[in-house]
Amino acid sequence: MAKPEIEIDVDPATGRWFVDKMPMILVPQHFYNNNHFAIEGALGAEAFDAALAPAGHLSAFVWCRKQAEVYGLEGVDVFAHYMKRLSQRGWGLFSIRAIDPVAGTATIRLDNSSFVTDETRNAGRKLCYMFAPWLAGALEFVCEQAGAPQKLEAREVQCAAEGHDFCLYEVRPAA
Repeated sequence: MAKPEIEIDVDPATGRWFVDKMPMILVPQHFYNNNHFAIEGALGAEAFDAALAPAGHLSAFVWCRKQAEVYGLEGVDVFAHYMKRLSQRGWGLFSIRAIDPVAGTATIRLDNSSFVTDETRNAGRKLCYMFAPWLAGALEFVCEQAGAPQKLEAREVQCAAEGHDFCLYEVRPAA
């Protein structure tokens, strides 16, 4: 196994972990997934997605803004950095298949999603919907930074838990 490519700083006074000057919490994957799927089971997938989406969207936008400031990133480089960090933090391996910030569109591939495990691989439904608003929020930041703000939406087009080799997302201007 390789060591993480990200630097982790720990505040000795508080015990808080920081990556890229942002506070982080490290939890086991099964812990996060068990909580996620328990809440989904109680609310239903659609209601859970509706509850999570605004927070995920905003969080991605804010994260990209802060990272752009910390690293002096602009344009697609901000979005690519976000995909890299999501991948390095264990959510899965995100890759940009297509991106056009002027049009507000992107196609993102996700291999080895943290939600698709041996236990969930044959769920027969989309499990990785939580990532979609993150992608829209991140690309919205890029559009705003370029002086062309627009409201975007994203959707999970296919999921590895449906029998596909990977998950796929599309980002586009909101209807």
